[in-house]
Amino acid sequence: MKGKLLILLAIFQLVFIILFGIFVRYGEDAKSPLGPRNDGNSLGTSYPMFQDIHVMMFIGFGFLMTFLKRYGFGSVGLNMLVAAFVLEWATLIHGFLHLSEDGKILIDIQKIITADFAAATVLISMGALLGKVNHMQLIIMAVIETVLAQVNEWIGLKHLKVVDAGESMFVHTFGAYFGLAVSRVLFREDVHKASAKEGSVYHSDIFAMIGTVFLWLYWPSFNGGLATDEKQHRAVLNTYYSLIACTIITFALSSWLDNDKKGRLNMVHIQNATLAGGVAVGTTCDLNIRPAGALIIGLVAGIVSVVGYRFVTPLMNKKLKLHDTCGVHNLHGMPGVLAAIAGIVTVAIAKETEYGMSLYEFFPARVPLNGTTEFTELSATYYQLGYGELAPGYGRTAGGQAFYQAIALGITMVIAIGGGIITGFILKLPIWDQPTQEQLFDDYSYWEIPEEGFPVGHDVEGNHHGNDGDHFKGALEPLNGKGDIALEEKA
Repeated sequence: MKGKLLILLAIFQLVFIILFGIFVRYGEDAKSPLGPRNDGNSLGTSYPMFQDIHVMMFIGFGFLMTFLKRYGFGSVGLNMLVAAFVLEWATLIHGFLHLSEDGKILIDIQKIITADFAAATVLISMGALLGKVNHMQLIIMAVIETVLAQVNEWIGLKHLKVVDAGESMFVHTFGAYFGLAVSRVLFREDVHKASAKEGSVYHSDIFAMIGTVFLWLYWPSFNGGLATDEKQHRAVLNTYYSLIACTIITFALSSWLDNDKKGRLNMVHIQNATLAGGVAVGTTCDLNIRPAGALIIGLVAGIVSVVGYRFVTPLMNKKLKLHDTCGVHNLHGMPGVLAAIAGIVTVAIAKETEYGMSLYEFFPARVPLNGTTEFTELSATYYQLGYGELAPGYGRTAGGQAFYQAIALGITMVIAIGGGIITGFILKLPIWDQPTQEQLFDDYSYWEIPEEGFPVGHDVEGNHHGNDGDHFKGALEPLNGKGDIALEEKA
């Protein structure tokens, strides 16, 4: 991979620099004013939320995937590489879909938040493939997925006029099912032969919990990052309460579903299912679902996620030959679909009596058609209340808007799964040096590893490597039926 990785990244970086030079310019808030200074700079209000989201991408997602006992470097390191790569690529792709009048890509704080959302999509897909693909395969996947995800979002938001403030459909659902489709195409029977390396150890689960805590704390910023005014306030509050309810039910259900019926907690559930409430409330987070509604969504999300880890993942692995390393189907896939369903229901019952004139900010397609009496009367009221000029809409009913929400979910699933299948076959090409059985879930072939502290194992040629100074090789042993780590003292 030495020469291939260098050439691949160098070519893409050169292309990005050229495209940035031709198309990318500062937005109004970042320009040096040629006339009167603009006092409406959005950096002060938006940067704190951007910072939270940025931490989620690099610390939250990165450390969440460090549970693999022999793949910690790959989890955090490749997360950083993929995220950085997508931030540049997504800036271009999103920009080409939203060019300014002079054909340029204007960047501001909102645009870099959008780029972070794009990175989240690919990192979610990476979770399904963790330990089973190499650096180059992840970069190629990121190139393809970023384009498809941005096009899907463009169709949903610009043309179907749907709502999805926390991007649960366009980020979480898309990323999960894209990654699962790729994983299904790349499925190999020998992945089960490497199962001894796929588990965790005590300290790796602690590191993964760091990622969980960062994601949990900052998820309200993720869902509310692109919202404004009272919508942003609602997004933060609803996400906050959804996460709390989700966490409580996760602990309760994890104890109840203990394999040995002793009421013990499962760290996999705590690391992942506690976050499902943030995903499930994403589509409706800025809508008027009321605090009780946020609690209900979080409760259902926690149940769905824990049940998924306990029953659905083993079934998918055994019956569908679909291996999901991090369980993204349970944290992002099913909760993302739940978010879309909650969005359909909430949109179908949205009324002007609850939202006032802001109803038409949420759902511009519900504005009456131009030239109708309804539009004339509504436009006058809208202006008198200080909302400004009202643009004509499509005259959709509440039910019609809900129908388009469902259509957006269907399109997301089709593009994600179809695109993932095609990408999977591309990643199987010999040029990308797909990892061998010995390289699965193992840092040794791809990173310079310090001998001290690394679990005992073998490299691709069968040679012994690892920490000879350790007194135990229990790091490679699974938990036994009683939950104790099986330790074998080395001679």
